[in-house]
Amino acid sequence: MMTENSKHLLDRRLARVEGQIGGLRKMVQEDRYCIDILTQLAAARSALDQIGAELAASHVQTCILGHKETGHADAANLTEEELVEELRTTLSRLMR
Repeated sequence: MMTENSKHLLDRRLARVEGQIGGLRKMVQEDRYCIDILTQLAAARSALDQIGAELAASHVQTCILGHKETGHADAANLTEEELVEELRTTLSRLMR
């Protein structure tokens, strides 16, 4: 469960990436130089990676480490092994 502040920050970052994607589409439509498009594509990918890292950190903080305080029925009774597996799953999904 993300905090309201985390949701707000992630939403702002996603809106920025959305703008970058729109810019990329426009660059393609305008037949801009391929290297310039690739540079912007790399910037968008990097921004998405940062969003993923922030989301994963939030998940670890609130859902794994803070699992007892969140009140999530799914996480409230997890064993230490299950929490470690949840962390492994989180990192695996981030690194795909």
